[in-house]
Amino acid sequence: MLTTHAVGIDLGTTNSCIAYLNEHGEPVSIANEEGEITTPSVVLFDEDGPIVGKEAFRNAIATPEYVVMNAKRHLGHPKKCWRIRGNVYTPTDIAALVLRKLLRDAEKKIGKVQRAVITVPAQFSDAQRQATIKAGLAAGLKHVDIINEPVAASLCYVLGAEGLWFSELAHSQRILVYDLGGGTFDLSLVNYEKNQVSVLASTGNLKLGGIDFNRALAGHVRKQFIKELGLDVAEDRQSLQYLAMEVEQAKRSLSARERAALSCTHAGKRKTYQVTRAQFEKLTAGLMKRTQDITVKLLKKMNMGWAHVDVVLTAGGASRMPMVRDMLQGMSGWTLNTSLSPDQSIAHGATYYAGMLLSNSEFVHSIRNDVVVDRLAGFRQQSVSSRALGILVRDPVTSYRFPHYILPANTPLPASVSHVYGTVQPDQRRVHLHVIESGEDDGQDFVHVGGCKVEDLPENLPVNSEIEVTIHYDAAAKVHVSAREIKSGKQATAEIDRTETPATEITTPQAPAPQKKTTPARTPKPQSPPRNPAPVASRDIGSATGEDEFYRFFEDAGD
Repeated sequence: MLTTHAVGIDLGTTNSCIAYLNEHGEPVSIANEEGEITTPSVVLFDEDGPIVGKEAFRNAIATPEYVVMNAKRHLGHPKKCWRIRGNVYTPTDIAALVLRKLLRDAEKKIGKVQRAVITVPAQFSDAQRQATIKAGLAAGLKHVDIINEPVAASLCYVLGAEGLWFSELAHSQRILVYDLGGGTFDLSLVNYEKNQVSVLASTGNLKLGGIDFNRALAGHVRKQFIKELGLDVAEDRQSLQYLAMEVEQAKRSLSARERAALSCTHAGKRKTYQVTRAQFEKLTAGLMKRTQDITVKLLKKMNMGWAHVDVVLTAGGASRMPMVRDMLQGMSGWTLNTSLSPDQSIAHGATYYAGMLLSNSEFVHSIRNDVVVDRLAGFRQQSVSSRALGILVRDPVTSYRFPHYILPANTPLPASVSHVYGTVQPDQRRVHLHVIESGEDDGQDFVHVGGCKVEDLPENLPVNSEIEVTIHYDAAAKVHVSAREIKSGKQATAEIDRTETPATEITTPQAPAPQKKTTPARTPKPQSPPRNPAPVASRDIGSATGEDEFYRFFEDAGD
């Protein structure tokens, strides 16, 4: 029996999965206590304690005020919480409970699990990544690694489904990974060469997934119910929860059939509706168009057409919908590669990566296949920065601070970049740097990563003395900052520990040494108005009704 396990976890918005590499080097999904491969990411706070998974999902109708769903959509949001039975739970707390359930059930079959790779959307911010790590540690893991979900899907394809368990692909390939999950949409362009997958570019939308398709259908049924009976299901959370579960089942049925029935019940009234696949696709056409636009934009940004793409991979449970395949085939002209399991491929890819990280440990001695051992030891993956990294710069005239990004999004990691700034006052002895990262897209606010004070600059520096600021994004999830006064050559350095980074050891993929870039001195122009991100208010579940409650409900509950 293996004494050290290569374990991968797909922590999903709606469902989660855990897998490990067996003694033959094959990824194996581990069934939960109920005998199922996937576990609903749902938590019920019963009087006797939290219950996670299918049983919690079953109780969502009877006691919706004690059930939390889709917490992953709120990871990293410091002000989001749920107040239940007198206690306050953060998204990290909910994620930790889901992970604890997965680990507890897995340990009954493979023994103690102390380290694991957990997948995250490529567009996750630093705060969201750190919240995921924190949840893993709170769940009982001693060591947590992270991998982006599209990269995990690529590893599963290269090393698993297409690679036929570590047999090499015949040639290099450029892979487009279209990952539409329960709560997020990820799109990555990945290059495969012998023994390495490298992300060329990544984009997506953290608020676009199966939940939103459910909400579109539920909104249509709700309007019909109001029109015909004059009753609004949004007035009661039990009625909303019942509708949400009916919609989810109908959506799944419409992936296999042309027609499905669903019921809406409220205030003693019940109505059954027939929904066709064509109706559902019409209701959600806007959502599909958003994924299409994101795909076109990514290829255009990379100056590529579909002729530059060798393989189109789909992943994520929502990718089962026929409209997804129809759209991608219509856009690309390709027959899609559907070899990956929508439910298991992300966890399996994370498991391969866990094996790569353990290739120099005692774990390899438990693998019976020497080819597998060599392949794991020699394989590498390289990701890119999902967001731009920079600092806030002060206008010396207005004292207005604005973001200046010096490390662009989609930069291969690790990376280092320098920029020359001028001091803003005579005899300036220190520089207070506010390190920021860009929002999820161009229209969103920047996010504070952290701050540091670089002390002990030379005395008597005149205004506009050149200070070269270097930001290094290393492979250990830390930002290193240095400032050098160019004329004297004197410098000071500082290191930013990422916000809420756990003290427990965290490792990241091996990658090539960074290429340092230096840009000339100039006065940066404001890139976007520095607004404060809108806070996500905490709330008591079950306290709101009406239109706002309907849309809020499908953020916290759904498929």
